[in-house]
Amino acid sequence: MNKPAARPAAAAAPQGEAKGGGSSLFAVLAIILAFVVSVIVFVFVLGDGSHFQGGNHENNPLPGDYFGVVYKGGPVVPVLITMFLCVIIFSIERALTLGRAKGSKSIESFVRTIRQKLNVNDITGAIAACDQQKGSVANVVKAGLVKYQEMARERHMEKDQKVLAIQKEIEESTALELPMLEKNLVIISTLASIATLVGLIGTVLGMIKAFSALAQGGAPDAVGLANGISEALINTALGISTSALAIVAYNFFTSKIDELTYSIDEAGFSIIQTFSAQHGATEHNTTV
Repeated sequence: MNKPAARPAAAAAPQGEAKGGGSSLFAVLAIILAFVVSVIVFVFVLGDGSHFQGGNHENNPLPGDYFGVVYKGGPVVPVLITMFLCVIIFSIERALTLGRAKGSKSIESFVRTIRQKLNVNDITGAIAACDQQKGSVANVVKAGLVKYQEMARERHMEKDQKVLAIQKEIEESTALELPMLEKNLVIISTLASIATLVGLIGTVLGMIKAFSALAQGGAPDAVGLANGISEALINTALGISTSALAIVAYNFFTSKIDELTYSIDEAGFSIIQTFSAQHGATEHNTTV
């Protein structure tokens, strides 16, 4: 009876790999697209002559024109804009993925329904509730319930072995679903770490320009000094803002994943406890 149970897990592995490959391709394309958009925005929008004195981006920006001010941040600005766009893109992608993983209605209501069905030993009704809910949590719970029915019909295994078989099925199903939930979170966490460092690089480059303007012979170059300080501050602001947004997004999605895994654990515990309670006496009478 254990061999047929192993086949669905083996068949699901290529599907998971296909999903992983598609998600990796999406990540690469998203980063490339974000960089292209950032360069276009930097050159043709922020660097447009209408934002600068005399219509030339080499001059100072017009008073109160923030597009021109950001353009003066220098060549590091497109990189920071790319990181900012990546945080937005992958946050939207994770929100949609976790929304699908949750299912059609609230997780709390779904788990409550499953526990109510289990309390009256309505396994068929619980499976039907999983089909209505859909999503990753429902998939894991349904796998455990199907195994529950299979073990309930089994007459040649001890109760402890059946319980372990159900528990193993839930754990294997969870292991197949979790990578999909956590996919691309590593990109957000990486952006949270390096955005500030990239902004710091821009800050250092800006300060180098500022001190170079001061080091010139004769009167200091006021325009060069102002541009250097402006570049330093803009890159610092962009780097810190991107990093802060990425940290908030990462912690938010991590907490959502924790809620889903907790719901899976709660439903799985209810399945195992119900099986032990419903089939304990039967197993004892059978062995006697």
